[in-house]
Amino acid sequence: MSQQKPQKPKQPRKSKRLKLLITERDKWKEILAQVDTPEAPLSVIHKIDIELIDGTKVDINVQELLAEGYDEFELEEAINERLDANDHLIKDVSFFIDTEHVANTVQPITNSILKNL
Repeated sequence: MSQQKPQKPKQPRKSKRLKLLITERDKWKEILAQVDTPEAPLSVIHKIDIELIDGTKVDINVQELLAEGYDEFELEEAINERLDANDHLIKDVSFFIDTEHVANTVQPITNSILKNL
C-alpha cells in the first residue's frame, strides 16, 4: 500500500511589483505625521489652533481664508506677525495639515514618477 504525500494547496503567485497604497487616507496621515508643519507651505495647512495662557483658544481656518481669496504669501506674513507680536500670550500653537489637499496634489505627481517602474 503506497502512501501519497498530501499535496500542499497552491499559493497564489506574489507579484514582484511594488504596490504602494498611497491613496489611502491613513497612509497619507502616517506620511504627513513626519512633516515638520511649521515648515510646510501654508497651502497645505488646514487650520492653526492657538491656545493662549489664559485658556482662550483661537482657531485660524487657513483653507477657508485661502478660499475667500486671501493671498497665500500675505496671509502667511500676517499670521506670522500676529504670532510673533503675541508670543508672550501664547501657550501652544498646533498646525493641522490638510491631508486630502496634499494627497490630491501629490498623487498625480507620484503616479507620473512611478508609472514606468
